[in-house]
Amino acid sequence: MNKGGENNMEVSKWKERLLQERRKKDRFFSSRYQSPIPHEYLRQFKGLDYYSPNQNFRFEIKLHEYKEKGILKIQDTQGKEREFFRWGEFRFKIGGKECKLQAYKSDPQEGRLFVPFRDKTSGNETYGAGRYIDLDIEEHYTSEGKWILDFNKAYNPWCAYSEFYACPFVDPENWLDVPVYAGERNYIKKKSNEKSGR
Repeated sequence: MNKGGENNMEVSKWKERLLQERRKKDRFFSSRYQSPIPHEYLRQFKGLDYYSPNQNFRFEIKLHEYKEKGILKIQDTQGKEREFFRWGEFRFKIGGKECKLQAYKSDPQEGRLFVPFRDKTSGNETYGAGRYIDLDIEEHYTSEGKWILDFNKAYNPWCAYSEFYACPFVDPENWLDVPVYAGERNYIKKKSNEKSGR
């Protein structure tokens, strides 16, 4: 098999894994007792809305880790203040435009990075308060010392589904001046007595 064929196979595997993850999440969200979606909307729930998988929004890049980890205080949707360590910065390009995102940790000992962001789709095609990406060192850190920052896995915080959840806002330092056509789109609530538009 030639190199191009191998690349096509890797893309196909990546796409299928992504679609499997989405189907699994839809099954979880359909659960009556565990779902963040209020019960009155569950009957009309037909699955979350996503952008189609797009490799152009998947990056394998270095994290420019800070020697001194400053603390950033962010307010959440219920008015409480949370503290995060500013762990490092990702640098990449979308549509030829230079972009930067800060990666945070809530605990210096944890192996997970928290990357919240807003972009030009926020408030229109995607949740207005922004979306999140979680990076786990065991899953998203490569042997070459890079992180897999995949916007196709960007997800809505649970406060997008119910006001009973508290979610940290996205600090302005992580507002992107480009549209990110990847990951979860807006969730439109429909009660059981409303007709579905799907």
